[in-house]
Amino acid sequence: MTSKTDESCLPGENCPVTRAVRALDGKWKLHIVFHLLDGTKRFSELRRAIPGVTQQMLTSQLRELEASGIVDRRVYAQVPPKVEYSLTPLGAGLRAVTDALGSWGRNLPEDRRPTD
Repeated sequence: MTSKTDESCLPGENCPVTRAVRALDGKWKLHIVFHLLDGTKRFSELRRAIPGVTQQMLTSQLRELEASGIVDRRVYAQVPPKVEYSLTPLGAGLRAVTDALGSWGRNLPEDRRPTD
């Protein structure tokens, strides 16, 4: 693990923490990953599972996660079209991150939790 004082890991450079934050930067990305940790989902399932996300934003965030190698998109050649999303092995590695965030979040006072 890189310490915060390690000169090889300055903000804006090729620091592992910076790369991770960039890959997950976005209001809905961690929500998407969290739901995909339960298994493969179709777009409509993700949309129902994440209240407040618009169709356009969900599409955008899924494309970015796919480009980052975190999410796999599988299109089936059938009518009507069928598309499924799942985590890649890289994305599945985020389980420890979401578990740690959940543990940390339980320690936050209720009044400090964002409402949006």
